Amino acid sequence: MDTNTDLLYFAVINHEEQYSIWPADRELPSGWSAVGEAQPREACLDYIEKVWTDMRPLSLRKALGEA
Repeated sequence: MDTNTDLLYFAVINHEEQYSIWPADRELPSGWSAVGEAQPREACLDYIEKVWTDMRPLSLRKALGEA
């Protein structure tokens, strides 16, 4: 776990609408897109906690007719 509070991260999302965080100084991995601006780690985690209310992948939600 990072102890440096000066590091910035992006909240990122993939095609399955799954979230993670990624260091802002690194190139995003293939298949992931940044959501919003670079922020401290805790701010990204707070954002993800608020918006990621259903952790099932999008493909599963679609298969169940819930998307």
